[in-house]
Amino acid sequence: MSLDAHETPVGAVKAALAELGPIFGERLLTSAAARAHYGAAESWLPAAPPDAVLLLHDTAEVSQALAICHRHGAPVIPFGAGSSIEGQVLAPQGGITLDLSGMDRVLAVHAEDMDCIVQCGTTRQRLNEELRDCGLFFPVDLGAHATLGGMASTRASGTTTVRYGSMRELVLGLAVVLPDGQVIRTGGRARKSASGYDLTHLFVGAEGTLGVITELTLRLFGIPAAAQSLLCSFAELNAATGCVVEALQFGLGVSRIELADELQMRAINAYSGTDLPESPTLWVEITGSDPAVAHDVALFRDLAEGAGASRIELAQTPEDAAKLWRIRHDALYATRALRPGVTGLSTDVCVPLSRLPECIAAIKAEIAGTGLVAPLVGHVGDGNFHLVLLFDASDPAELARISARLVELALAMEGTATGEHGVGLGKKDYMAAEHGPALELMRRLKRAVDPRGIMNPGKIFDL
Repeated sequence: MSLDAHETPVGAVKAALAELGPIFGERLLTSAAARAHYGAAESWLPAAPPDAVLLLHDTAEVSQALAICHRHGAPVIPFGAGSSIEGQVLAPQGGITLDLSGMDRVLAVHAEDMDCIVQCGTTRQRLNEELRDCGLFFPVDLGAHATLGGMASTRASGTTTVRYGSMRELVLGLAVVLPDGQVIRTGGRARKSASGYDLTHLFVGAEGTLGVITELTLRLFGIPAAAQSLLCSFAELNAATGCVVEALQFGLGVSRIELADELQMRAINAYSGTDLPESPTLWVEITGSDPAVAHDVALFRDLAEGAGASRIELAQTPEDAAKLWRIRHDALYATRALRPGVTGLSTDVCVPLSRLPECIAAIKAEIAGTGLVAPLVGHVGDGNFHLVLLFDASDPAELARISARLVELALAMEGTATGEHGVGLGKKDYMAAEHGPALELMRRLKRAVDPRGIMNPGKIFDL
């Protein structure tokens, strides 16, 4: 952090709080309980509370708060729902957490243009409730409760990425408050533009290290006329992943295709009270017109049977389909229930689709030689999968080795250290291997936009 000679980080925070207090009153929280709440998130990393929490309602208030923090050099940590996995909302250097969850208005819906403008604290569930009467929806479907600002900041994706893309493809424009309090607007409502630098996507995925996203312009989609969900069980993991690759090469109208291994299915049965085969399983959703869905479902069944599927179950009603997908979304909680009280590290990588079977087989072989319990689940339609490593926190060496080995395998296969969880604090060590000299350009951009180093310091990389 770059501070004036007479300032220390602790002194900078105290000075900023002295100025913020009279302006925001009771919305500036400094109690131990509040600090502890915001310093512990859905992460395997140790808690790191801020010095204070500020509840904000609109872009103007964010601008005012950042200008004060910038003037004093006080660290700032943007916070949405706190569901980030890699410690993006933790405050290892202290500072002031900006709670943006109160900024939850849907500002405009342009149904004819299939886009909308929302405040950053709006959740995807709330947005889709607002859109239901328009026949439109926003497709990014996470397992976690999250705000759209946080989803953009971590470049989130989910079960529907195979069909609709991630936040990277679905954000058209942003309102961003820069570290000194200046408000800028990037992008717009046009579906394409060749005008200037693509600043929108500089901030999408920056994890709050360059500024605070306060408003988002998002692409929307029409609700498909028909949908069919299937559950397919296989004797071998390679057969399931091979079926995924083949189905996508056939160009079927797959909107979601998810994989769980045999251990994950055992956890699901125990947690959800189901009686599903405890073998590698695919969840599949095919959407489109009625004739197209009927054709593609029949073809997918042929492909699955040809790949050795031992059981194929079709959801007979929308309620049955919702139940199937609820089971999938509860997978993380089911995993944690395998060993109550044991720490779980949820990690992810992403590889080119053709390398997916090889990457999964390689890491499963590595895990087989350890005592780790590590169920696998993933958005395999885009080459992204997750391991939840359940471990004894008093003996983390094996965990660290497997986590590092997974990233090493992904990078060797021209993949990435994280497909959707982001970098935060947890995956900083892998950035040099993945990005090489480009990492230094990231540091230069950070210094240029945030010369005092106040924005979410220590995340993604160290200066």
